[in-house]
Amino acid sequence: MLILVFVIGAALGVIGGFFGARQYMKHYLADNPPISEDMMRQMMMQMGQKPSEKKLNQMMSSMKAQSKKAAKSK
Repeated sequence: MLILVFVIGAALGVIGGFFGARQYMKHYLADNPPISEDMMRQMMMQMGQKPSEKKLNQMMSSMKAQSKKAAKSK
């Protein structure tokens, strides 16, 4: 009986931990996107483009809109 309670408790802990970590990572990535304006600027410069603030703002806003759209569809 004691072993059964331990196995059930461990299984519930693993399942709860998985969903808790998943929710935490979603929230973390929403607040801290994996790419920043500085990183975008560096990528554009490496591709031979002169990044303007307007272009950077457009790209960042389109990335945010795309991530919100993807979050809604899930």
